[in-house]
Amino acid sequence: MWLSKTKQDLIIEVWEKLDCESVGAKEIEAIEVVVRDVFGANAVESPMIIARQLADEGAELRHAEILKLDVLRRMESPYAPMFRNILKFSDFNQTLNSIRQLENLRQKFLKENDKEGLRLVHETGIKGKNRARMISKNTKVDEKKRVEKAEIAEWFKLYLQSPELFENWVKLRQNSKDFKEKFATEDS
Repeated sequence: MWLSKTKQDLIIEVWEKLDCESVGAKEIEAIEVVVRDVFGANAVESPMIIARQLADEGAELRHAEILKLDVLRRMESPYAPMFRNILKFSDFNQTLNSIRQLENLRQKFLKENDKEGLRLVHETGIKGKNRARMISKNTKVDEKKRVEKAEIAEWFKLYLQSPELFENWVKLRQNSKDFKEKFATEDS
């Protein structure tokens, strides 16, 4: 029945078939049902991601409804408590603690063969890297803080690439001459 080959195209196809003036919770839920039927439960994006894609295509959004639905979906997730407030990187110690928490979750999900949990660990690490990188490029932020955030983005990047090696790597990194010179006053 559906012609789309990708999830993104399917979201647009369903929206067009709904032929609605604006998009709210009811329309997002209808899209979720079709995406779940065609691509499986793990393919269903959050209501906010679906809404963003539709807005990019010109849809008028009923923001309050979509936000409420998004909050409900997040509260329904059994993973929500595990990931709540996990990303903290105001300094190197907080960053290291966040990455260690992610690694503990990754190990747990590996043992349980929990692909969704592993996906969420990876997604959270990417968010950490992207947020740190964004701050590092913001010229309104103090130069010292930008350099620190660029370093933190690298930590997340290396963790995502080689989680098994991260702990040894970060110890070597913190003891390196380059790190000590760049962050001499940091409590690392």
